Amino acid sequence: MTHARPGRPRLHRPRRPGSTARAEILDAAAELFTTRGFASTSTRLVAEAVGVRQASLYNHFATKDDILAALLEQTVAPTLSFCEQLGDDPPPEARLYALALFDTAQLVTGRWNLGALYLLPEVRTDRFTQFHAARTGLRACYRRLAVAVLGRRAAGADADDPRADLPFRLVESAINIRADGDTAAVADLPEVLAEAALRVLGFTGPVEPVREVARALVARVAASS
Repeated sequence: MTHARPGRPRLHRPRRPGSTARAEILDAAAELFTTRGFASTSTRLVAEAVGVRQASLYNHFATKDDILAALLEQTVAPTLSFCEQLGDDPPPEARLYALALFDTAQLVTGRWNLGALYLLPEVRTDRFTQFHAARTGLRACYRRLAVAVLGRRAAGADADDPRADLPFRLVESAINIRADGDTAAVADLPEVLAEAALRVLGFTGPVEPVREVARALVARVAASS
């Protein structure tokens, strides 16, 4: 990421959520990028939405691409960190459920539908290699857990099993569901997609015991963060 100059003290009453000017800038950019589009949003528009001069914005982000990269990181980094803290003790079904539960909540509870930015043509360029590497790492985490679940259900399941990618894809469907604007459906999505991530792998047992362990796992990891 391009390095910006250190930020200056804030001289205005905050218009946006966030404890820092940087957080306000990200919130404004998130709204504009997801509603107007990335190409149609200038740094001047972002600065105006925050209530600062355009030059002040550059104290926090050197380029518009840097703002987009920071927003994309927000969609992956917390879940990737969560995955790394899951451990090996609970059964893979509970760990996969917990991962899908946490990840879906990250995608649907933020103020703006940041996952929609994945589809921007600009994101396909080498400029966003770091984001793609993080997303690939998260996908690999899903696959490892999915293969473990499959292995407990059917002999011969391995890392190349095409079914192992389905939980990751199911969770990312939350992005399009949220874009459709069904508020009631979005509120239920974390539990719905977490269960679906198991069912698509052939899990046929009662989900309640798995859900209970998964929720405790999410709480434990959150408390340790």
